[in-house]
Amino acid sequence: MVTRPRIRSILTALALYAIAGTLIVYFGINAYTGNLGLRARQDIDARIAELTQERDRLRTDREQWQHKVDLLKPDRLDPDLLDERARALLNYAHPRDAIMLVRKP
Repeated sequence: MVTRPRIRSILTALALYAIAGTLIVYFGINAYTGNLGLRARQDIDARIAELTQERDRLRTDREQWQHKVDLLKPDRLDPDLLDERARALLNYAHPRDAIMLVRKP
């Protein structure tokens, strides 16, 4: 009758090891594929790099536009830029200007 307590103790130990192993596997898989896991971190890093490039591009565009706006301010009005913008907006040309018509594909 000694065998039953021995089998029970062996099975209890095996069950505890199985539960511990299952928990380790569960948390290991979630550490890799979960919302805050390694794969999600790689996706977040890629998105950060993409948004950083877009931010830099937009910052450059904004600086260019800011420079053009600064040139149109009354205290620093650039006559050439004013003339260029007026001709472009009004579709006017000076009589001495050489105009080239280009077909757009």
